[in-house]
Amino acid sequence: MALAKTLKVTQVKSVIGTKESHRACIRGLGLRRLNHTVQVEDTPAVRGMINKVYYLVKWEA
Repeated sequence: MALAKTLKVTQVKSVIGTKESHRACIRGLGLRRLNHTVQVEDTPAVRGMINKVYYLVKWEA
């Protein structure tokens, strides 16, 4: 079985003042604080969360 593709996601902007659903996406991605970086699987669900909060994060393949 091949290894699953992963994405590196970093939170670059604070969630203060954002919608609750956007905060939930940040938490769902596993991000906890500014400049926190996590590796997540490259799935359509994760891509959707990143697209929803594109202005709070940066990501790379």
